Amino acid sequence: MRLAILSDIHANREAMDAVLSRLAAQRIDRIVLLGDIVGYGADPAYCLERAEALLDDGAIGILGNHDAAVTGPLDDLNSAARAAIEWTRRQLSPQHLTVLGRLAASHREADLMLVHASARAPLAWTYIVDADAAERCLRATEARITIVGHVHVPALWRLISAGTATRHQPHSGQEIPLSASQNWLAVMGSVGQPRDGVTAAAYGILDTRARSVTFARVPYDHFEAARKIRQAGLPSSLAERLLQGR
Repeated sequence: MRLAILSDIHANREAMDAVLSRLAAQRIDRIVLLGDIVGYGADPAYCLERAEALLDDGAIGILGNHDAAVTGPLDDLNSAARAAIEWTRRQLSPQHLTVLGRLAASHREADLMLVHASARAPLAWTYIVDADAAERCLRATEARITIVGHVHVPALWRLISAGTATRHQPHSGQEIPLSASQNWLAVMGSVGQPRDGVTAAAYGILDTRARSVTFARVPYDHFEAARKIRQAGLPSSLAERLLQGR
């Protein structure tokens, strides 16, 4: 099965549409929405409506911290993220909230674990940014392949024989084999707010039969997405991040 992994869409209509348009031309069996459909961007209602259609068509939906914040506390968010969520709440209808309620904390299927932040504590929103966090995530599940998002920077980790996690920097468009004898942790980049210095939307393809993962990018109109953020009165820093890929 070929799974398309879309993480951290962050209410970016232009980026979401660009990725889904690219996927329509590829052989994809199922889509995974890996959390944070909303937050930061100017089109939360649109993105949730597209997500609802995907979920109705069999997509897997995972809850992200910004998704949870729409109906929960804002204590763990910085000022810009908090302002965006407060604005987002005013844009959403009860039906949109129903879509958020369909998102699961995690999803385990065969040898695969899907979670927004870390398998160790799915709702603690841990960032996988170093070997210790990667190792704790990998050891928290018996799944051989774990896919997370949350960080907005693509990375691939594996648990080596010494029992520690080692990091690999993936190259866009390169299919990477995942040896069945090792445990792997793929950190997907962000569809709607990349932070690795590349403005193009990031997503991934996991081929469970071939046991491989491909990190991919697709350009989108980030100028328009940034313009709409400013027009909505959201913090200007959120627009600048799109223009810089940071």
